[in-house]
Amino acid sequence: MAAQNPDLIAAAPTPTRTLRPSREGGAGRGATWWRHLVGIIVLAWALFPILFLLSAALNPSGQLSTSDLLPRHFSLQNVIDLSNDPARPYWTWYKNSLIICTVGAGLSVFIGALAAFAFSRLRFAGRRLGLLSLLLLQLFPAVLALVAMYITFAKVGDVIPAFGLNTTWGLLLAYMGGAMGSNVWLLKGYFDTIPREMDEAAIMDGASHARIFFTMTLRLVAPILVTVFMLSFVGLFGEFMLASVFLTDVGSQTLGVGLWSMSKGTTANELFGQFAAGSLLCSLPVMLLYLGFQKQLVGGLTQGSVK
Repeated sequence: MAAQNPDLIAAAPTPTRTLRPSREGGAGRGATWWRHLVGIIVLAWALFPILFLLSAALNPSGQLSTSDLLPRHFSLQNVIDLSNDPARPYWTWYKNSLIICTVGAGLSVFIGALAAFAFSRLRFAGRRLGLLSLLLLQLFPAVLALVAMYITFAKVGDVIPAFGLNTTWGLLLAYMGGAMGSNVWLLKGYFDTIPREMDEAAIMDGASHARIFFTMTLRLVAPILVTVFMLSFVGLFGEFMLASVFLTDVGSQTLGVGLWSMSKGTTANELFGQFAAGSLLCSLPVMLLYLGFQKQLVGGLTQGSVK
């Protein structure tokens, strides 16, 4: 190996290192401090109602006039009083809400998936008109149909008492009537992303439309089914207008109607601690639902097809 010339080595240029300004320096911090400030303000604004309800629920006095932002004493007496109040059956309201929301959301997803599959995969007369009609019906507020629905279900109750006023099934039937439009459009948009060649291949193998729907398509659209179920569940869990009109008996009311009755009248101040405790407890199903179905919410078409 030839020896290297020392003069050439000394004359060779030394590689220089370009120094870039650090983004974490003073200039970067000065440009982003207001974003952190805005984030802290928004977080505090969002957590203020939850912190106040938690403070009122743990306040042993249980009154609105003595509630503070930060509780001075901690006690579960409000939860105990709420559970043992015979005039306000909280856990019965809880059970009614869970039954209505679970069954209503499940039926809403099933009916919406059937309609979306028909509009997406089948070609029939009136298909476009039906889609536009569902979209047009969503433009009218539900309060316009409240009086008509009340009279209708009052008459239905004379013939079929199980589907009349002050019944769980009557309220579910009313909910199903208004859950088609947005769900069908949302589901249809996801159904359209599935390649039609998969259906054609299944038909060539002798599969019917029902078999394709139940054994193949539902697995591919699992993420959107979970999303629609959660949206329907949360919407029904917080619904108040129809539930307050249809359910007049204390034992058949939902959480929204029952808690609203506790915030009215001369006893609202004394029952505020129980009201706060009940409000915190009723947030648990929605929170657990979101935590349990996070993967399905963020899953796409490929993830659904693999599963």
